[in-house]
Amino acid sequence: MKESLKKYAELALQTGVNLQKGQGLLIQAPIEAVEFVRIVVKQAYEMGAKNVHTEWSDDQLTLLKMTHAPMEVLETFPEWRKEAMISMVKDGYAVLNIYGENPDLLQDIDGKRMAAVTKARSNALKEYREYMMNDRARWSIVGYPTLEWAQKIFPDDTAEAAKEKLWNEIFRIARVDKNDPIKAWEQHNAILKKAREYLNEKNYSKLHFTAKGTDLTIELPKGHIWHGGAATATDRVVFNPNIPTEEVFTMPHKYGVNGTVTSTKPLSFQGQLIEDFSLTFKDGKVVDYQCEKGKEALKHLLEADDDGASRLGEVALVPHESPVSQAGIIFFNTLFDENASCHIALGKAYPTNIKGGSEMNEQQMDQHGVNDSIVHEDFMIGSADMNIDGITEDGTAEAIFRNGTWAISF
Repeated sequence: MKESLKKYAELALQTGVNLQKGQGLLIQAPIEAVEFVRIVVKQAYEMGAKNVHTEWSDDQLTLLKMTHAPMEVLETFPEWRKEAMISMVKDGYAVLNIYGENPDLLQDIDGKRMAAVTKARSNALKEYREYMMNDRARWSIVGYPTLEWAQKIFPDDTAEAAKEKLWNEIFRIARVDKNDPIKAWEQHNAILKKAREYLNEKNYSKLHFTAKGTDLTIELPKGHIWHGGAATATDRVVFNPNIPTEEVFTMPHKYGVNGTVTSTKPLSFQGQLIEDFSLTFKDGKVVDYQCEKGKEALKHLLEADDDGASRLGEVALVPHESPVSQAGIIFFNTLFDENASCHIALGKAYPTNIKGGSEMNEQQMDQHGVNDSIVHEDFMIGSADMNIDGITEDGTAEAIFRNGTWAISF
């Protein structure tokens, strides 16, 4: 385990944020991950980091605040914290999020209280988020198996046994079990690069998704760009935003989504689970939805702002045989579940998914079909029976996915 944790830390720092000598590092982590964070911090300083700042979270403290704090507190994001986060990314800090939330933590909290926190945080950190979504800062998210999360996945095991099982899955999916994980990621990124280059060359005007409960057409804006795997920041340094990642993705046209789509895995949103839901779109906007569990949370997500939260900002293709899918389990965690399945995202689009997007103002983004929102929430729609066609400008349909996997070779 000690050697695996060291390799995992190296992967997060070298392949994830690609930390450079003299650069600062902001770490966001659950307090349960303290031993792993210490390994990461030690390696970061050995790599030449000028400073490592860690922001801790604790599920029980979060639950206590969400239960007892007055609404005026939940409706306000501290100015000092906002300024601290923005100042770090402006100073060139990389951001590493060590992620392992309890999917059920806030399931009994009033949705209005959850919505207040989401809105306050999102509005306050708009400038910070722009650094992330425009690749002005290098950032990465890696998983950490907290006890509550592990037991959610493996409820029949003791807490420690469940955590060990989840560690094993994380190491396998993140390729830490390989002799040289960093080399393995270079090879994986090369495959994803071929997939995105193929799609960029094809320049489809629409995508058509069909599966059980899904018949959805997504128009792609002119000048859209497919990304996936490694990204290149504005400082020209390559990094991997997500570990794991199995996707290639682009943006839908915010006014060009029509049809119905059904989720295939639970969505964990702000400590609440939304399960077995479907959305119906017309001219890009959700006009109807059904939900078996977490309907109030879904309602608050769709109503998070005036318009953007009910439109799409991302469409991503993931083959059903990905290492995450091969685990054969539901992770109840978007970082992992989204890499087991094709997915789409409600809310803000990545400006880097369209030519010139990072330089567009709000009016220009709207004119080009780029969605804007205070949220960006991925949910899973892929399955073993998912078929996807790419529609060319002349209306010709070409197979991209058949039975959940690529119908093309790279």
